[in-house]
Amino acid sequence: MSIVNDTSFSFNKQFKFNFNGGELSSDGGLFLLKEFAHRIGFEKIIRDNFQTNDSAAFRFHTDDKNLMQRIFQLLAGYFNDNDADELTTDPVFCAVLGKDALASQPTMSRFFNRLDEDSLVQFEKIFRILRQKVYGIRPPENILLDLDSTLLQTYGHQEGEGFNYHYQSHGYHPLLCFDGLTGDLLKAELRKGTKYCSSDAHLFLESLLNEFLEKYPELTRSTRIVGYTFLIPEGADDE
Repeated sequence: MSIVNDTSFSFNKQFKFNFNGGELSSDGGLFLLKEFAHRIGFEKIIRDNFQTNDSAAFRFHTDDKNLMQRIFQLLAGYFNDNDADELTTDPVFCAVLGKDALASQPTMSRFFNRLDEDSLVQFEKIFRILRQKVYGIRPPENILLDLDSTLLQTYGHQEGEGFNYHYQSHGYHPLLCFDGLTGDLLKAELRKGTKYCSSDAHLFLESLLNEFLEKYPELTRSTRIVGYTFLIPEGADDE
């Protein structure tokens, strides 16, 4: 009995079948996201501006690769830590990340544990660099700062979680700032679940306003904040 290698259908010779399943993946769309990330230099931005405070001299799965893996996992809808084990040899993920195998769940968990306050500062810097790239391509004529809070539900005893009376549920209560005209997320801050909606909103906005005043002064005259009032910094042109 012969083994079927490549056999064509008689009704159309362009279609062939065999019993070699090959390497399969349901996440082929990540190739388009990888191409976009490559063209804007996203991987280099991460590599140049992100590193955890760790004394290890050598690590096979580097910080920037771990962060890229996490980002692509989230983009593909893999939100659980354990998903990393199922994707270890996924051909699309390996090709997108340029690795023979992905970091396992324990490796990713250790990576998350290395993140600290300095990591948050680095993330904000990366966010500013990306915003500068976007505005460099198509600068907005107007920006409308829309502040809002939401609930991130928790189901255990995570540090900082609490009962929020407005949502009548346990979780975190992050503060978010969007561009109300485009829907783009401009800034986010994770807060304790018991935090009131507008608590420290002025401190949350300070770095964002300073960035716009310094980097995009032409926009500050047409910027509005929905739901909040703020003072123009001293020395700013009031025309």
